[in-house]
Amino acid sequence: MGEWIKVTAEDGHELSAYVAKPSGDPIGALVLVQEIFGLNDHIRKTCDDFANDGFLVVAPAIFDRIERDVQLDYSAEDKKQAFALYPKLEPEKSLLDVAAAYGYAKSAGKVGVIGYCYGGLMAWLSAVRGKSHGMDLGAAVGYYAGGIGKFAKEEPACPVMLHFGAEDSHIGADQIDAVRDAHPEVQVFVYEGAGHAFSRTPDPDSYNADASKLARTRSIEFLKQNLEQIP
Repeated sequence: MGEWIKVTAEDGHELSAYVAKPSGDPIGALVLVQEIFGLNDHIRKTCDDFANDGFLVVAPAIFDRIERDVQLDYSAEDKKQAFALYPKLEPEKSLLDVAAAYGYAKSAGKVGVIGYCYGGLMAWLSAVRGKSHGMDLGAAVGYYAGGIGKFAKEEPACPVMLHFGAEDSHIGADQIDAVRDAHPEVQVFVYEGAGHAFSRTPDPDSYNADASKLARTRSIEFLKQNLEQIP
């Protein structure tokens, strides 16, 4: 279903992006921001799934600024490589790459940003800082957004939904509470029995089928509500 394209960020950096298109006219568009494992099979499959729901989906290769064509799996060896790459990511530069993908996606109508892990944080930052990079978002959805507590007081410019696992060892309850306290209007869901990366289907150490299904159902309803174009 998908294809690879090139997009250019406002600072001149050219990066790859994976694009998944629906079978008919898109009901809206999504910029999907990866985990720290690159645009691997799981992320591309996630893009394809949202395309099957009617969205045009663009996933920018945010690791291209560090190392091109990163596609890691969830083996111990590749996880070690991912955690070595992670500290090299700079959220402000990643935001430029999200904006570049937004520039491609906006021809399909209203655009939302959805992200997982590091991408979940980028979804939040896109919601609160996107306008300064030319993004007029209709919605943002963040899954297990690590580090979000540091940015909790910033004001989102669009509706936001956030998903967290109650047993997430990477994200403390204080971060979740910081968002809830600052923004009662933001939809925050915490899934009992689920840990970090509970929607990562190929990773049996992380995946929680019940939490993943419920979070996806909520996300699709939320995205359609805020992005779907009414003829």
